[in-house]
Amino acid sequence: MKNIKYIILVCIVVLLGSSSCKKWLDVNTDPDNPNNQSVLIQNRLPWIEHFYQYTSGVTNYRTSLQAGVFYTTLAAGNTFSTTWQCSTGNVTTPYQTWFIEVSSNVIDLYNSAEKQGAYQYMAAADVFHALGFMEMLDLYGEMPYTQAATGNPSPKPDDGKTIYNGCMAKLNEAISLFGKTQEAGAPAFASGDLWNNGDVSKWIKLCWGLKARYMLKLSKKSDLYNADSILYCLSKGPQSNADNTFGPGYNNSTVTDYLYGDPVVTNGIFDYAAYGSGQRISEYYYNLLTNLRGSGVTDPRMSKIVPAVMSNIHLDGSGKVISYTWNRSKGVDSYGPSTRLLKGGPTSIALTSYAATNTNKTYSITDATDRANFIAAQDSVGRPYTVNGNNVTVTYPAGSMYINSTNYIYAGDTAYVNLRSFALATGGVDPLDVDWYPSAAAMAAGAVGSTGSFQTRPVSDQDILTYHEMCFIKAEVYMRKGDKGDAYTAYMNGIQANLDMMQAKLNEWQAEGYTKTNPDMAPMDQNDINTYLSSSAVCQDAGSLTMSDIMLQKYIAMGCSIENWNDMRRFDYSAGDIASFGVVYPGYQRGPLFTGQAQLTGGSPTDPRYWMRRWYLPPTYEINYNSVNTLTLNPHAADPNIWSMPVWWDTPTDDVYYGYLK
Repeated sequence: MKNIKYIILVCIVVLLGSSSCKKWLDVNTDPDNPNNQSVLIQNRLPWIEHFYQYTSGVTNYRTSLQAGVFYTTLAAGNTFSTTWQCSTGNVTTPYQTWFIEVSSNVIDLYNSAEKQGAYQYMAAADVFHALGFMEMLDLYGEMPYTQAATGNPSPKPDDGKTIYNGCMAKLNEAISLFGKTQEAGAPAFASGDLWNNGDVSKWIKLCWGLKARYMLKLSKKSDLYNADSILYCLSKGPQSNADNTFGPGYNNSTVTDYLYGDPVVTNGIFDYAAYGSGQRISEYYYNLLTNLRGSGVTDPRMSKIVPAVMSNIHLDGSGKVISYTWNRSKGVDSYGPSTRLLKGGPTSIALTSYAATNTNKTYSITDATDRANFIAAQDSVGRPYTVNGNNVTVTYPAGSMYINSTNYIYAGDTAYVNLRSFALATGGVDPLDVDWYPSAAAMAAGAVGSTGSFQTRPVSDQDILTYHEMCFIKAEVYMRKGDKGDAYTAYMNGIQANLDMMQAKLNEWQAEGYTKTNPDMAPMDQNDINTYLSSSAVCQDAGSLTMSDIMLQKYIAMGCSIENWNDMRRFDYSAGDIASFGVVYPGYQRGPLFTGQAQLTGGSPTDPRYWMRRWYLPPTYEINYNSVNTLTLNPHAADPNIWSMPVWWDTPTDDVYYGYLK
């Protein structure tokens, strides 16, 4: 295991405090009581990196529910993944963690670094300014920006164009500052940088890559979208996987965050997608991994992304697992027929339990067809049962994974394996075992309830900017230019880059010993990779390449990332009304459990208000206590259907955007 470089300060004065907080008295020179004036900049930066990972982790997770990557049984999140009856229960955490734990510290880092001539720390502060506020723009549209974190208790919000241009200006300044030599006595950048170990060249490439990402958001704006400018930025951004920027994840500490109680050293996506037990892979994502382009071909990444559970377990005399098979999860269907959810309800997928001893469950099934199908399912796996009228009593042998409910509708939910992983701070006991176990008895027996997923384990890297994303951006830009040859080259490079990136991490995990309990953390078979790349799941010639081919491969590679939701908005989801590209995300549509008529008021897929376009502002902060300023800029900010109002970059012209704000 790698040794984490955090210097964990006790609450670090409520994480260094905001600029508007009352100053602490007589502690400015006490090294045991740091405040926002005295803390060393090389100690501040790793905490900013960590807490940005946290706020982006929850953002990536919740927008991945909107983009169809995940399903959740959690009530608020389920309104994104299933019913589309968007709930304000989703909106506060990214906003709160950005402003409380990151934004104010970015300002203080910049100011403190400027006094020391620490230009690289100033540049890093600019990068985080752009990362965070662009994320806020993507989510909320209008919000406090120029007056944010200035001490004003009622800051005026800014429109999306102002926020976008401000973030781009910060990236330009960061590139300039990274090019300067730090003043004598300034702390070495490497002493505070967790992400790139002080490698300034990687930070500069990160800046250029972010510029390309953000400029791509303007694809609907004929007056601002500039393909050649994006390609120029890409030429200066990451050129290989060696240039990737990751936020590291670890499993070597039980220390938890003061604000939410989550582990401080883990991957930020883990804290939301795999800490609890409600999250599962959606059928939409699963189908892309098993039947892309209608090929029937299984992607070699599938078994690394889709979790598995032990089944057919046999125990020895002491209750230890001696034999088993792995059962790969199904995807939860909330976009197609949704048969299972229609029977039980949108949040009804049940959690697996472990039978430490033989366990009987009696199900009352009055419908004859359902009863016959249920009995046939028991026969198919050789599970003992008895029938008495409408009642079917099933015996789950010791070692079985089962659903601890007498509702027969739930009995098959063991097929939907949750994404949960254990960390030392959340129930784990071995730093090299990040599997999830349904109970202490299951852990003692060695009965694994979930192997987890590639991006969501506590030890997973958190993607900040990757070469494969750059390749797919390039492919899209060339496709828009009508250059299918260069688009195809970039498309293939993007697929290969993602496979290579994953393989490198899997090899690392295998070398560190994680595969002793978790085969999904082992490398992919190279023959499987070669077969996939030459299969019909991958477009085999430039002439046949479609925008959908590019974007669906990008969707697979990005996985749990807000960029998938951003891309879907740029292409109007599955409306098929962007240029001549046709339907880019086939099959993504309102499912039969849709109840979001009040939030998404558009009458057809080609109506912008038909889709999830933004988030409601956090009610407490900006609606209840700053309503005058908020509603002055956007009188509709508190309307139920604000969720379907496009943000600035998601509109074709400024006139259209400002028309929404009238």
